[in-house]
Amino acid sequence: MDTPLGRLRLRPGTIEEAAGQALRNPKPLAGGGVFAQVSRIAPSAVAIVDGARTVTYGQLCRRVGQLRSALRDCGPGDLVGVAGPRGVDTIATLLAIESLGAAYMPVDLDWPSGRLADMLDRTRPRCVLAPGAPDLPVPVVAPPAEDAPLARGEPPRTAPPNEPRYVITTSGSTGRPKGVVVTQTGLLNHLWSIVDELGLGPSDAVAFSAAPGYVVSIWQMLAALLVGGRVVVISEGDAVFGRRLVAALSRGGVTVAELVPTALGWLVEEFRRRPATSGLPRLRCLMSTGEKLPVGLAAELLTVYSGVVLVNAYGATECSDDVTLHRVCAVDVERGRIPAGRPLPNVCLYLLVREDGVWRAAAPGEPGELWVGGAGVALGYRGEPELTRSSFVVDEFDPASPTGRLYRTGDLAVFADGQAHCLGRADRQVKIAGVRIELDEVEAAVAEAHGVAGCAVVTQGEEGDLHLRAYYAADPSVSPTAVRAATERNLPKAMLPRHWTRLDALPLNNSGKVDYRLLRQPETARTAVG
Repeated sequence: MDTPLGRLRLRPGTIEEAAGQALRNPKPLAGGGVFAQVSRIAPSAVAIVDGARTVTYGQLCRRVGQLRSALRDCGPGDLVGVAGPRGVDTIATLLAIESLGAAYMPVDLDWPSGRLADMLDRTRPRCVLAPGAPDLPVPVVAPPAEDAPLARGEPPRTAPPNEPRYVITTSGSTGRPKGVVVTQTGLLNHLWSIVDELGLGPSDAVAFSAAPGYVVSIWQMLAALLVGGRVVVISEGDAVFGRRLVAALSRGGVTVAELVPTALGWLVEEFRRRPATSGLPRLRCLMSTGEKLPVGLAAELLTVYSGVVLVNAYGATECSDDVTLHRVCAVDVERGRIPAGRPLPNVCLYLLVREDGVWRAAAPGEPGELWVGGAGVALGYRGEPELTRSSFVVDEFDPASPTGRLYRTGDLAVFADGQAHCLGRADRQVKIAGVRIELDEVEAAVAEAHGVAGCAVVTQGEEGDLHLRAYYAADPSVSPTAVRAATERNLPKAMLPRHWTRLDALPLNNSGKVDYRLLRQPETARTAVG
């Protein structure tokens, strides 16, 4: 993937000003391969705990070898899709693909068929490793049996730094999902940064609680294995219910867990209800990710889990996951704001302000749009050169940048005390329960329903209960049930509006654009359908 990138129109002097005010954390870049490191760990040490099943490093490496044999025709430049429930094979397959020099892409077979086919058509994986022989428009490879013979193969390959290592699909403003291509450099820099920042070691047990389709699952699967620790698989059913989540974390002896604020709230609720069984005695670190950490929740976590380090993480899939980390303390609660934090090693943050089509550096203390440079910046969106050029540009601020690219986050932020403080979105992207959602994509899906002339989607509710409401223009004869059903065929469950409202026509402002401000007013004339 080699998409020529454009350059920002900069006001004279901006490069020097922005570079001088940037937040950066230079350190030597990590090299080597993940599986090459994992294979050096003592074979008898426990690598993965998946329910009642325990897998040693020796058993894991054997399974990786079996999967390498099944995927032996794949190599550098190839993208390999992986479907199936989270578990031992998810981790082993990721390691097998990495050791072959290919790139990994999680595939969710529960997606609506049209969305899944569109994603596979644009990302074009060489094959998809999936159980059950699903009917897909690409070749399907069945996982080998666990007693399959171990064929002799070549040693693990070390990919060049800017080779694609994995692709994660995110919500797209064009109405179609987009596949973010993360490099070997981005993967290794993030993994080793997490190891160092959290002090991971052989005694740690990291929760693999995120669905494989989310970028945080990558470090949850791999970071502990780099240092001889354990990965504890949290099943999908356990990950979405408070009492079951607490029980799974306790049963697995989890020491480090990264959860969205909603799930962190469940931990507090369970502790309040059942303090004798919800204390999680081995837990030493909780990370908040995916959405803004409410100050009130942070205060409760610091009280309930007083001996646990609470870390606020900020990042983006386009930056190999985390960009900044901050250890939350009582002072943050007293001040009423939780910083996004300082950049990870080899990550650079810039604040820019756009005026009359030209960008300038934000003045000290002035809010601006956050741009990210450095090792974590992705290659772009697979099969989407124009979309790539709209979000990625040439990095003119740092000639020594390992990627040579900048990513436009779309977030507003301010720098203070050497830390970034996020202020909200500059575009129409939101995060609900850790899921990144482009409101334009939801609107496009609703508008495809028969009889719908247009759609506008807004957020409602407060932090912890943020949800979507869809307003759609249609004749009263159009069935609300049919509109919902058509939308459900095109969007994952996490992106569906909770409430639906039919209008004769969408309100427009003086410029002829949808008046979202009017839609938020309770007196707006409308007919509710759910």
